[in-house]
Amino acid sequence: MASANTLCKKILNVKTAVVEDQDFYQDMDGVSHLRIKARPNRWHEHDCPFCHKRCQPYDVQTKHPRTWRALDWGGVLVEIAYSTHRILCPEHGVVVADVPWAYPGSGFTKDFDLTVAWLAKYLPRSAVSAYMRIDWETVGRCVHRALNDLEPERSRRLDGLVNIGIDETSYKKGHKYITVIVNHDTNTVVWASEGHGKKVLEQFYRQLGAEQLASIKVVTGDGARWITDCVNKYTPECERCVDPFHVVEWAMEALDEVRREVWREAYKESETIARQHPRKAGRPKEDDPNTAIIRAAREKAEEIKNSAYTLGKAPENLTEKQQIKLAMIAENNNRLYRAYRMKETLRLLLKLRDVDEAEAELRRWLWWASHSRIPAFKELYKKIKRHKEHILNTIRLGISNARIEATNNKIKLIIRKAYGFRNIQNMLDMVYLVCSDLSIPLPNRKPKCVKSV
Repeated sequence: MASANTLCKKILNVKTAVVEDQDFYQDMDGVSHLRIKARPNRWHEHDCPFCHKRCQPYDVQTKHPRTWRALDWGGVLVEIAYSTHRILCPEHGVVVADVPWAYPGSGFTKDFDLTVAWLAKYLPRSAVSAYMRIDWETVGRCVHRALNDLEPERSRRLDGLVNIGIDETSYKKGHKYITVIVNHDTNTVVWASEGHGKKVLEQFYRQLGAEQLASIKVVTGDGARWITDCVNKYTPECERCVDPFHVVEWAMEALDEVRREVWREAYKESETIARQHPRKAGRPKEDDPNTAIIRAAREKAEEIKNSAYTLGKAPENLTEKQQIKLAMIAENNNRLYRAYRMKETLRLLLKLRDVDEAEAELRRWLWWASHSRIPAFKELYKKIKRHKEHILNTIRLGISNARIEATNNKIKLIIRKAYGFRNIQNMLDMVYLVCSDLSIPLPNRKPKCVKSV
């Protein structure tokens, strides 16, 4: 039959700790507590918490023992009590001696911090806070400690980078952004920082050594000039790719600008017709012939206003009603229909796999856009021409920014589950934890076997 001390040691899950005593008590709220009096064994009672080397004691133990929260035992709050002391480490100076059950500076056990991090990865932070009976902000500190233990050298993520994606995503109202860099080969976030722009991206490149910079061969992203400037400055030998999604998005913006312009013209025309054909006084509205003329003009303007989804979809995905609306636009508004055809032609040529064929098609599209007599597509022509080489690199290499866009969705989900972050570091810790291949060990679980390739 196991003794009470052996049972408490099993509950704590710490091999190098010695349990001396234990007792139960209830606090003012009637919550039951199990307080376990423990200490490190003699071989480790003077260890440094950072380098784990045995050091000289600096002072005696404190009179009042310090307590650490452990994982609950069947709903009973478990605490560890121990009178700490300080040591003199040749490398780190005077510090509190290490305890085997907790991370340095933590008021919780290692198993507690890791369990909180595991729960925070999948649950809203408010739910984790309520279940673990800790403060909302304490969840962030637990995640930070667990992450530093699981990955003490995060800079290793920057080794061996070959194909990377760069993008920024908003995390708060008021144009608050973070810059995220993803490794396409592992689908993990290798670097993230608050802000966006050239100065922020340069912080990433300055962390890389000469060998790390030389290993980067492909950089994907949107058409931001600051990304191109950094790529040309720090990795001029690598190939810059512009994501096809963003190219089509540029075309959609130009098309929507044309649609709004055409709608404004149609709306003004309907108002002019309404003024030129006033309804005669004393006659019912339905019997007045001017009513039908005015209604037809306004319906025409309304059809153009409500055609955004129709013009944005591919022809093969149009519903029957949308096909009728597109046919109406083709018949009545040549300028808007030409803009739609240019958008579709650009979308289809980006799907080509033969780079020579794609280059020829892109050259024809550029001529078409430059002679279209549509100001929005003339501006798009300049933008596409500036990124022509980067677009062709994307077609030739068959790589896109889809991974980093998926990562951005994960980040949005992290923010939504937490109902926003007040501390930017807490958010970055969650990004590194969730958008990676880190496995968080839970206590008393059999470790998963790694399949051999």
